[in-house]
Amino acid sequence: MKKLILSAAILAWLLVSPPLSGPATAAAASGATLSGVVTDSLGAPLEGATVTAVLEPGRKGQNEFKATSDKNGAFTIKAVPPGVYLVIAEWRGKIVFVRRSVKLEEGRAVRLDIQTTPVDNVPALREEMDSSAKSALAPPGGMAGRVVGGVYPSPARISAERPEFNTEEYGRITDNAYMDALNNPLSTFSIDVDTASYANIRRFLKQNQWPPKDAVRVEEMINYFDYDYPQPRGEHPFSLVTEVSAAPWNPAHKLVHIGLQGKVLDSVPPSNLVFLLDVSGSMNSPEKLPLLKAAFKLLVHQLSPDDRISIAVYAGAAGLVLPATPGSKKDIILEAIDKLQAGGSTAGGEGIQLAYKTASESFLKNGNNRIILATDGDFNIGVSDTGALVRMIEEKREQGIFLTILGFGMGNYKDGRMEQLADKGNGNYYYIDGLLEAKKVFVNDLRGTLFTIAKDVKIQVEFNPAKVKAYRLIGYETRLLAKEDFTDDKKDAGELGSGHTVTVLYEIVPFGSKEDVRGVDPLKYQTTKISPEAFRSKEMLTVKLRYKDPDGLVSKLVERPLVGAAVALDKTSDDFRFSAAVAAFSMVLRDSEFKGKADLAQALDLAKGARGKDAFGYRAEFINLVEIASLIRDLKK
Repeated sequence: MKKLILSAAILAWLLVSPPLSGPATAAAASGATLSGVVTDSLGAPLEGATVTAVLEPGRKGQNEFKATSDKNGAFTIKAVPPGVYLVIAEWRGKIVFVRRSVKLEEGRAVRLDIQTTPVDNVPALREEMDSSAKSALAPPGGMAGRVVGGVYPSPARISAERPEFNTEEYGRITDNAYMDALNNPLSTFSIDVDTASYANIRRFLKQNQWPPKDAVRVEEMINYFDYDYPQPRGEHPFSLVTEVSAAPWNPAHKLVHIGLQGKVLDSVPPSNLVFLLDVSGSMNSPEKLPLLKAAFKLLVHQLSPDDRISIAVYAGAAGLVLPATPGSKKDIILEAIDKLQAGGSTAGGEGIQLAYKTASESFLKNGNNRIILATDGDFNIGVSDTGALVRMIEEKREQGIFLTILGFGMGNYKDGRMEQLADKGNGNYYYIDGLLEAKKVFVNDLRGTLFTIAKDVKIQVEFNPAKVKAYRLIGYETRLLAKEDFTDDKKDAGELGSGHTVTVLYEIVPFGSKEDVRGVDPLKYQTTKISPEAFRSKEMLTVKLRYKDPDGLVSKLVERPLVGAAVALDKTSDDFRFSAAVAAFSMVLRDSEFKGKADLAQALDLAKGARGKDAFGYRAEFINLVEIASLIRDLKK
């Protein structure tokens, strides 16, 4: 059957858009009558909402007509001169509804029921209406700027995404506690190369806001940066390095630094990429869909002729706007991206199903098959439950199709949901807060973003209780695994991309310390003792790592002991001290109970002294963020 391919805006328009004007009946008085009921987003009537009909630009004379809703939410505006009107509803100082091109005719009554959606503040709209940008309210073709469902925010500042209440969601994180090395000698977790948390934190700080505690995932903060680890040699696609010194925030403790360097591929296979793009109404703001379109244009320019690109979108429903197209036809791909418009509700689950179906139809047996989902995570119709989405993605990943997620926007951002989906989809999770971050993900780090060199990568560290009294894994709270999961090849874990680095930090309480650490009562049926060999050994710990080839089913094991004494902090590598700076900064942002003497001044001093190689200026920017955080905290005092 021949497929019907529609643009995102037209698809959503056909499915869910209401008519521009309501049903008309005869009006008793001269002029026209506009009436209806104002309700909130849940359908409850709103009393005291102001409804204004504004004659659209190009007319002279009196041009505004108002009414206020009663206790039942009802309003009526009588004796309105015939014309085409912009209808605005205001509630508690906020514009909560905008509809353009409402046609009112002489002697006729039009019913327009209003369900509110927070849009923007009144002065901003008035300024926009009075500016030379008035013509933007009537763009050529009639569809540009249209938000399906009755909101028409053509001017850039009239945004359907300015919620009165912040509904951002972050999964709760409880910092890892110290573990007794005698009774709990194994620490097991999945690697993490996501960087969303850092970019999201940067967004808050650059808006002079202290970030939410649970938005700070320490491992993502640390792994945002590249580290100068050696390239791998030998059979495994990564190198492994270790280093130990005093913990800067608690000199009585040790800090262990573990670094993993992924192999940089000399050549890459062709890619079958499906762009799954959220074009729902919640994406209609400058930091969302316009930024999304710019980001994907950067990626398109990196394509090779052998790559294939498909574009699927979802709003009130999902649709395919571009079938598989070779990378040589960049003009066609870019045109399809340019035409995207936002509108409607968010059928995220249906969109994901369509994306996997599309990727399967264009599957490259010896290529890179990946879906790149770009959204604010606000799925609200169809399969929207996080658990159901996770189960669906777990089923699909076995097809050899990976899932990368890009987060956009603020206010209604659903961080926790997107982190889970990316983790379960054998992919990565990024937050795009600006064009430079899009360049980092799609240009500077493209191979690591798209090309996996090892999957289901797990780390298990065994501590020598003759050297270590207790230990604490810094970060990775959402990546912890049971010790039995390490040898279970059915257990999903993280993926390592070409050239990616992974950094892990442990804080160690040395053996013989008088510091109290949590433990358990003596066992009744068995005893746990340290072997004489452990006391004779120079090993503090052993790092074990399991991974599978990208198309493999059986894991491979790598082991590396950490031997030798700690070195002075000022003798450590730049990578050691810089990662410690990021960890200290993160613990301060989280107000972690384990931050010890860490403060912003210490993080700043460490970072400045460990900037090292900084080809793209990311470490310099980190220093700037620490300084911004210091100013924000000072202003709170």
